[in-house]
Amino acid sequence: MVTAKRNEFARHMRTLLACRACPNVLGEPVTGGVAGARVMLVGQAPGPHEVEDRRPFAYTAGKRLFGWFTDALGISEEEFRARIHVCAVIRCFPGKDPKNGGDRVPAPDEIARCGEHLDREIRILGPKLLIAVGTLASQQLLDISQLKDAVGRVHRASRAGRSFDVVVLPHPSGRSTWINKPENAALLRRSIELIGAHPAFVKTFGR
Repeated sequence: MVTAKRNEFARHMRTLLACRACPNVLGEPVTGGVAGARVMLVGQAPGPHEVEDRRPFAYTAGKRLFGWFTDALGISEEEFRARIHVCAVIRCFPGKDPKNGGDRVPAPDEIARCGEHLDREIRILGPKLLIAVGTLASQQLLDISQLKDAVGRVHRASRAGRSFDVVVLPHPSGRSTWINKPENAALLRRSIELIGAHPAFVKTFGR
């Protein structure tokens, strides 16, 4: 059964990496695939550095994200990447937003098409915990768009025929000022604590 699931996951990864369904995105799909992972992390979308390096959270936002886990839980970036399936709402770089120069927010049709890949991963892996990073991931997994209503709590959710817990983190982008407020920083710390205490996370790292 384990071998069959791993083979199914490998087929999924080949399908995902070959996907060219969205004409307005740039580069190729990026995902940190971990077969058999009990925990998934879902971000928004890769940026240009992720496309170049071929892995999610490869630049400054990644350093900040993995730093949260290293500082609070003693989990290094290498350990995290090796044991947790890191993916995103969409897997290709959407390009820049001409209005503000930031990364373009994925369009609804792009989210829907790439959602098929996310659904397949949830169905195959059957994760017990999903870590949602940022507003878009929170919206897609919980239908909660306000971080103050999502961060610092364990939510129960279902998707693709599976039920799981969701803990939300703010996006670690340097553009985000959300955690500059003390009350929001406290919510972030609480989310990290909840992730670290979750049975799936504990089992993943044996701590």
